[in-house]
Amino acid sequence: MDGVPELPVDLVRPLYGGEAAHDFDHALRVLTTAERIARAEGADGGIVRAAALLHDIGREQERREGGDHALIGAARARELLADWPSPAVDAVCHAIACHRFRVRRPPSTVEARVVHDADKLDAIGAIGVARAFAFGGAHGRRLWAEDGAGEHTSLQEFRVKLVRIREGLLTDEARRVAGERHSFMVEFFDRMGDELRGRA
Repeated sequence: MDGVPELPVDLVRPLYGGEAAHDFDHALRVLTTAERIARAEGADGGIVRAAALLHDIGREQERREGGDHALIGAARARELLADWPSPAVDAVCHAIACHRFRVRRPPSTVEARVVHDADKLDAIGAIGVARAFAFGGAHGRRLWAEDGAGEHTSLQEFRVKLVRIREGLLTDEARRVAGERHSFMVEFFDRMGDELRGRA
């Protein structure tokens, strides 16, 4: 999109908290993946870059006050990008508002689909496994519990959410990347279950 300036990384870094699963390192990984998908899908790189960097800036406010971090982040991004061309701001904010796993309104632009998928890819594979345990540890959760125990452990996170991510991806490139990541993650959690039950 013409007239879109490059969003400086150093401007965004302070907007993120320290929770390992959704920190600024996560935003940088999403950016790297989003740029890869954007090239394959023909998306606008400037819009994708800004939305990827800003997509989780509403997390801390959601943690403190409740609400939907995607909508909070989109509103904050609109303020931060007030001097950008209005169509570019709208495109970035749409991508942020639509990036969640449980999408209330589906992404209607290729840029929003790219950011959505890049964020989801960071939740599977080796990084996804690491993030599941980092999030669980930060919230005092056990590594594992039997399914009927009523506890949401990292293993339950995999069974309830992570295993479904691949089927919800919206771009061809993301689906291609997801294949190997998904297989690794399934194999890891299968192996973990075998070890926990003394079968390996």
